[in-house]
Amino acid sequence: MRKTVLVTGARAPAALHLARIFHHAGHRVVLADTFRFPMSRATRMKDVYAQLPSPRRNFAGYGAAVAALVAREAPDIIVPTCEEVFFLAAVRDIRGIDIPLFAPHFDRLAKVHNKADFAELAMGLGADPPPTTRIRSREDLCRLPQPGEQLVFKPAWSRFGSRVLIRPTRPVLDALLPTAADPWVAQAYLPGEEISAYAVAVDGRLAAFQSYKPTYRVGHGAGVAFVPSEDLVARQFADRLVARLNWTGQISFDFRRDAQGALHVIECNPRTTSGVHYFGPADGLDKAILEGRAARGSSTAPMTLPLAMLAYGLPYAIRHRGLARWRRDFAGMQDISAWPCDRGLLLSQLRALGEIAVRALRNRTGLVEASVRDIEWDGEPLA
Repeated sequence: MRKTVLVTGARAPAALHLARIFHHAGHRVVLADTFRFPMSRATRMKDVYAQLPSPRRNFAGYGAAVAALVAREAPDIIVPTCEEVFFLAAVRDIRGIDIPLFAPHFDRLAKVHNKADFAELAMGLGADPPPTTRIRSREDLCRLPQPGEQLVFKPAWSRFGSRVLIRPTRPVLDALLPTAADPWVAQAYLPGEEISAYAVAVDGRLAAFQSYKPTYRVGHGAGVAFVPSEDLVARQFADRLVARLNWTGQISFDFRRDAQGALHVIECNPRTTSGVHYFGPADGLDKAILEGRAARGSSTAPMTLPLAMLAYGLPYAIRHRGLARWRRDFAGMQDISAWPCDRGLLLSQLRALGEIAVRALRNRTGLVEASVRDIEWDGEPLA
């Protein structure tokens, strides 16, 4: 049956990909975001685009706008792709507005989003997190189990590697001021390769899974280019965790290997990530989300968003790898914004980047922070 699917977070390439998959499967697609010109807005494979207020600045207004959109468009399912998932869950579970959200209860989302809570939830499933310490004060910093130079520090509520400190020096650590409102975690540093994974689960059963490796990054944070990487331990971990939590929704993980090659999960993102791009139009991801059926990604190519590879991958290459390798890698990568029978989206990407740049200048932030600041949730109460 043809369904109406509301995909939120239209700024994300992942939202564009999901919109195209649902459209290809014959469904009616509604896109929504707080931006005026998100990159996905230009796709032919949508029926409606709706602009919403910022949930971080105006949660009450956001809830009212979501309720009005649901009443108007009557979606059968809402598929979030970015951190708006927390606000949508709060609209449903705290404000009591009936929306068909493809995500678990707000409290469960919060538990896996908090890096200290997740480290406790993830123990005993085959890819144990590295030793993790909660830090809520300067006094907690004085009681660390290891020297700071052997640890990684990051905010308990964070994304894209923001503010991460990798084996910081003593002066850098002395400047850190964790609080109960801005808690941090310290984790043992793991020197091995990093693997990420994207998954879909329904009623605690894994329906789709794809692991991959980031190859170029924005600093220490999000990957802007990636290659597929099959890893049985990562899949088994995801399978066991979604069963333990009786998870329904999307969920993603970052893993890292220790010096002996053992895999450890380091954090969780209960949203869409780049692994979604390995599911093509015939791979059944739409049925995994709508019906809980098994789906398997068929793409095997290295992938990137070319504009991001130029803006972030090229500086990364200059610092780490060299231009010759970057040119070879770039030439062999698949463009995640390209899709048969859809228009080219370079102009829409440039327009979206311009909107983000204006926000960055207005708020005196970097581009990455400006791209998510209006939908970030850092543990503050929502009512």
